[in-house]
Amino acid sequence: MERAFQRTQILTNHLLQSSTPLPSQTLSSNACLSYSPPELSENYAFDVKEMRKLIDSHNLEERDWLFGLMKQSELFNPKVKGGKVFVSPDYNQSMEQQREMTLKRIKYLQERGVFKGWLTEKGEEIEMRKFSGFEIFSIYDHSLFTKLGVHFPMWGGAIQFCGTKHHHDKWLRDTENYSIKGCFAMTELGHGSNIRSLETVTTYDSNTGEFVINTPCESAQKFWIGGAAKHATHTVVFSQLHINGINQGVHAFIVQIRDVDGNICPNIRIADCGHKIGLNGVDNGRIWFDNVRVPRENLLNSVADVSPDGKYLSSIKNPDQRFAAFMAPMTVGRVNIAIGAVYQSKVALAITIRYALTRRAFSLKPNEPEVLLLDYPSHQRRLFPLVAKTYAMSFAANYLKVLYAKRTPQSNKGIHIVSSSFKATFTWNNMQILQECREACGGQGLRTENRVGHLKGEYDVQSTFEGDNFLLMQLVSKALFAEYMAAQKRNKVFKGLGLEHMNKPCPVIPSQLTSTTLRCSQFQMDALCLRERDLLNRFVADVLKCKAKGENTEQAFNTCYELAKDLGRAFSEQAIFQKFVEAESTLPAGSLKNVLGTLRSLYASICIEDVSFLRYGYLSVDNGANVRREITKLCNELRPHALALISSFGIPDAFLSPIAFNWIDTNSWSLV
Repeated sequence: MERAFQRTQILTNHLLQSSTPLPSQTLSSNACLSYSPPELSENYAFDVKEMRKLIDSHNLEERDWLFGLMKQSELFNPKVKGGKVFVSPDYNQSMEQQREMTLKRIKYLQERGVFKGWLTEKGEEIEMRKFSGFEIFSIYDHSLFTKLGVHFPMWGGAIQFCGTKHHHDKWLRDTENYSIKGCFAMTELGHGSNIRSLETVTTYDSNTGEFVINTPCESAQKFWIGGAAKHATHTVVFSQLHINGINQGVHAFIVQIRDVDGNICPNIRIADCGHKIGLNGVDNGRIWFDNVRVPRENLLNSVADVSPDGKYLSSIKNPDQRFAAFMAPMTVGRVNIAIGAVYQSKVALAITIRYALTRRAFSLKPNEPEVLLLDYPSHQRRLFPLVAKTYAMSFAANYLKVLYAKRTPQSNKGIHIVSSSFKATFTWNNMQILQECREACGGQGLRTENRVGHLKGEYDVQSTFEGDNFLLMQLVSKALFAEYMAAQKRNKVFKGLGLEHMNKPCPVIPSQLTSTTLRCSQFQMDALCLRERDLLNRFVADVLKCKAKGENTEQAFNTCYELAKDLGRAFSEQAIFQKFVEAESTLPAGSLKNVLGTLRSLYASICIEDVSFLRYGYLSVDNGANVRREITKLCNELRPHALALISSFGIPDAFLSPIAFNWIDTNSWSLV
């Protein structure tokens, strides 16, 4: 009672602004500590709804319906803070509790038809609907996003693309209804990125018409398998297939790992991967197979098959081409990770910039009000380039989604390269954005309820799963090398992978860069193409030098790994910029196009500011300084549009955090 009375006195004194101090505490009005919603002082110079249409691109109504569906359920942990409702997982729960809540949320969404048609319907429309769903899940919780990603695109996608009609008929509807819970057993303790060297072994028993799957050594145990530790009933096992003593390479098999009562099936051992720095709502597990027998029809046989009498059958005779055809459909994992990273960046920036529009620190002159964080040039410089990056990634992600949704066998190679490039770049950018936003929120960024700091731990894994980013950049550079060598051999023009600019005269960067030049989209494109072109030429020359010294191709690529990484990033940033320009070109003249042009110039400028432009001599030191000064100007010009730019992300208030709104009321004594 005494504490309640004390709270009442403090609040009464504060509300009435009484001049009579209390004996123990004084709480008086202070202009610097009053919260004022940024909407009262910030103007919208362009149509926020039109900007959202441009960057979200598709399924806006369905996104908003899904937001509402999640917000209205107690399963999504709604809490009132500072007079507003926020939804986010309770990360104070134990690992077991988080896992069970993730499962309950999936069942809730399934019962309300969210996943209808995700596996049983085909076409561009259903693909785009799935992508929009995953984008919303990534905004709410990485565990929900990942567990659904394992079940639908990975387990379900493997059956769709690596299986044939009888697999589709038997497994897809039950997967879509979540009566079967699938996981994806590819990664092993000894091999993650190097899929061709997996150690799990499968043989065929022609006497029984069964495949026999074995884990021959500890490094062959399946590791980090999402869903395996507790919930999954089935898995797709990736294994070396040995037929009559000949290794035919990696193939995929459907295996039941739990019965209808949740008991682990015979000859299968499963262990928990344990607590992680994030993603504790996903039950990652380890699996061992001890002479596990599955029917012959459980081989996913779109690329190759085994006859009842044990003959290996495939229309693709070349093992390398067969492996490539088998793995091509699996790029959807990288696509989903890339697009998810964009929306995590949006969440962090929306929270951080809203906070910076209401939080004050230091006075520039004695007795003057303290200054809003976002009015400091240094704060603008740390945040607005990240906003420009996020807009650029949005346009590139929209392109990647359409590219995947309209895929053909002929386009699979290009999708593989672009998705690898974007996955690496977007996830690296996302981690940079999360770290910068955490710091920009100061101590409040450490609090889990404010999301920004916690997101770092949740999404750090994206840099390594579905392909380590450094290896993906090497993969991209190898593909560019192959395109270069093929064009030279045929003595034909470059065509594909965005290398058509190599057919034109080499661009030249002016000796003196002015503000007008730096804001010219043609100059920006020329500068980014020049870097990619030069780095590709350097990479090819260095690889060939290494080969001339006796190194094989793989050794030469490894020797030139630094150039490979720089080239991969140059390829990615040039492709991202191209999609930014194309999106801008769809707009009529007006305020929306103007602000997008400023964002485009800022994105190009931070790419040109990259150390590679000085390292390889594309910019003089003086021009490098001019680029830096231009970035400061562009950030200042974007300051009046700060609230409009993040509002255009279309994220409902409930999916942000208390720090984005009335952080004073949220932290008041009455709520302790």
